Amino acid sequence: MDIADETLDWIMEGPSWIRYRASIDLLGRSKADLVELWREVKKEPLVSDLVAQVDAWPWPRLTSHKSAAHPLHKLVFLADLGFGESDCEMRPTVGRLMEHRDPEGPFQAVANVSKSYGGTGLDTKAWALCDSPSIAYSLATMGLANDERVGGAVAHLRGLARSNGWPCAVSKEMGKFRGPGRKVDPCPYANLVMLKLLSVEPSWRRYPEAKDGVEAALALWSRSREEHPYQFYMGTDFRKLKAPFVWYDIMHLAEVLSRFPFAAKDERMAEIASIIREKMDAQGRLVPESVWMDWKRWEFGQKNEPSRWLTLAAYRILERCDG
Repeated sequence: MDIADETLDWIMEGPSWIRYRASIDLLGRSKADLVELWREVKKEPLVSDLVAQVDAWPWPRLTSHKSAAHPLHKLVFLADLGFGESDCEMRPTVGRLMEHRDPEGPFQAVANVSKSYGGTGLDTKAWALCDSPSIAYSLATMGLANDERVGGAVAHLRGLARSNGWPCAVSKEMGKFRGPGRKVDPCPYANLVMLKLLSVEPSWRRYPEAKDGVEAALALWSRSREEHPYQFYMGTDFRKLKAPFVWYDIMHLAEVLSRFPFAAKDERMAEIASIIREKMDAQGRLVPESVWMDWKRWEFGQKNEPSRWLTLAAYRILERCDG
């Protein structure tokens, strides 16, 4: 989808972190040409504060995977912004994350499972298929896709796939814990973050598990009125435009699926893209329809005015679908 000059100019009037991503994603500029702008990004108070929060260790217990304030989601945002393992600000965090791995490969977070679910009732290092892929995704996006520790995590998590996508799965430390759904169903969110992980590398996108996962996500979209596995709905709230990408919503789903060329051209993906396109105003801009209160200081954290970041994300998605 072509972007009007006036819309592009408006996006490029935003803060440095928006201009940086727009320069790469919309204008096709390389990171090597944007060194000075990147330095400006790292000096932005909101960005440096986010880096400090992610660097604070140990991370708090992960009590809800849609807790937008948790460092897990802030790490993903920083990776998407452009931070890499070569940035000195991220090296301590990357080093600690690399140390917190299950013997089978997946990266761990801190969880607490009650004794009634077979846990200890104490904080412990563990992983679930709705958090570990996001850590691996962040590390891979930061330039560590070829690291054997990241590769080991990808291999183990990939191996949990079924023909209908990824299910609810957890490490042994989490006992009998399982989300509210049938065991035979895919978990829409676990499936989404696993696809996000596999979208990082072209070779990973070609895995048969990725194809099955994409089909599972698109099938859920087609049957959204009849099927709600693990109590994930795709109704009014799901279709509200929101940033950053934390939970299971239309922008997050579209961002991930559009990274797979075979999914970007699917007619079901075209339906999703059309919903986003139709929400644009006369100037081709988007207004957030829902916000994460923990991100209210950010440019996309207000519902009463157009968001450059959300608009940028939409054009990135539509370009993949229309290109």
